[in-house]
Amino acid sequence: MAPCIYTSNTHLSQDDNSRFRYMNLFPDRISRAPFTKTSNSLDGDDEDVWIKMVEEAQSDVEQEPILSSYYYSSVTSHRSLDTALANILSVKLSTLTLPSSTLFEVFTSVLQESPEIIGSAKQDLLAAKERDPACLSYVQCFLSFKGFLACQAHRIAHKLWTQDRKILALLIQNRVSEAYAVDIHPGAKIGRGVLLDHATGVVIGETAVVGDNVSILHDVTLGGTGKQCGDRHPKIGDGVLIGAGSCILGNITIGEGAKVGSGSVVLKDVPPRTTAVGNPARLIGGKENPKRVDKIPGLTMDQTSYLTEWSDYVI
Repeated sequence: MAPCIYTSNTHLSQDDNSRFRYMNLFPDRISRAPFTKTSNSLDGDDEDVWIKMVEEAQSDVEQEPILSSYYYSSVTSHRSLDTALANILSVKLSTLTLPSSTLFEVFTSVLQESPEIIGSAKQDLLAAKERDPACLSYVQCFLSFKGFLACQAHRIAHKLWTQDRKILALLIQNRVSEAYAVDIHPGAKIGRGVLLDHATGVVIGETAVVGDNVSILHDVTLGGTGKQCGDRHPKIGDGVLIGAGSCILGNITIGEGAKVGSGSVVLKDVPPRTTAVGNPARLIGGKENPKRVDKIPGLTMDQTSYLTEWSDYVI
């Protein structure tokens, strides 16, 4: 997964520079008390993610002491995942005219009133660690994986959208698009345990729905087919894998546990547990008797097994 690493803060205002170094301007963000489990975890399996992240951060600082201030301000100074997430997103998405202090206030407010967002964020961290061999640790994903960060910013923007705070939601969408090259309309609904691998060029339209445990690679479009209004974007079932460069267009359904091969253009429904590939996409095995996928591709990340029985695939 392509990391998005903070390399310079020359674009920040004086307030932002001071806040980034030690966040002294906002002492409410800092906790020097021992870290604890976040109180808004939804699942027993993910309760230890935050504790593990802090342990990994401490280990990283032992290996690279030069990063101690960065890890302190980003992770180890926070009591829980919600304030750490609000902080890093506010730093990454701020501009000269949109200060991080304003964004931090917005983000913390939404996260405090919507604990399900943190539950989903934990599931996304677990997904990255389990499915992406390039993911060294939870804290690496949290700090550097732009697909994860873009998804969490979208969750906040979506909450604002549902509260009819659409101007603010669209502003966050715009900043995420500029900062991460990921364009997700705040009206789109995204499930838990979602992996946006590499994430560059991902576009998800307003009425799209993405289920749980879905894995999406870079340069994927979940778009409309023209100028229609209303419900016009794809519905992605649980456990789906969408390969790099794929376009799924229109109000169609990709069934649970289905797989879309890289570079495919999908214009019709894809049945559950099947594989669609090509331009235009066709089902492996044919429409009448398509070959069924045995395992959940969104979890296995298996992108090429269908080639073993594709007799006309020749190099």
